[in-house]
Amino acid sequence: MGEAPDPARPPAGRVYKDYTGAVYGSLLAASVVVGAGSLGRFPRLEMIILLVSTGLVFWAAHVYARLFGARTVFRTISRSEVFRACAEEWPIVKAAGPPAVAVAVGPLLGLGGQGTVWLALAVAVAGQVGWAATAAVRIGASTRMVVVTSLINLLLGLVIVALKAVLHH
Repeated sequence: MGEAPDPARPPAGRVYKDYTGAVYGSLLAASVVVGAGSLGRFPRLEMIILLVSTGLVFWAAHVYARLFGARTVFRTISRSEVFRACAEEWPIVKAAGPPAVAVAVGPLLGLGGQGTVWLALAVAVAGQVGWAATAAVRIGASTRMVVVTSLINLLLGLVIVALKAVLHH
């Protein structure tokens, strides 16, 4: 009798890429945009710094949790494990990039502060849905599951959008 395949490992010959951090980072970026954007006027540079620095802090927290918090065995952690954890969690930071760029280009598009916030929020939600759909496609999910995954992530993003609408007076 053969051993059951491990669902946490990719099938033989397939490269595994985890999109969890990108989905999570996009939702985090949307939350940062809503929180900072609901305070009224904001300096664009501060919003960009807030997006990137929040991504970096959450990245570090995820690396720490992966390396130390989730350990059930006390053993020395190798340098390669540290580098691997850093790389695997890096998409959390990368997900802040597109909304930060949206904040930076808002004035070039003729957008005021609130228009820029809405643009950055739309970019973050689109990123979240896009990364979730990409992950589903890459693991070979059925078309139905890709659509369901996308809709669930869109719903999560729309919750953040609704918070923005409620918080904006």
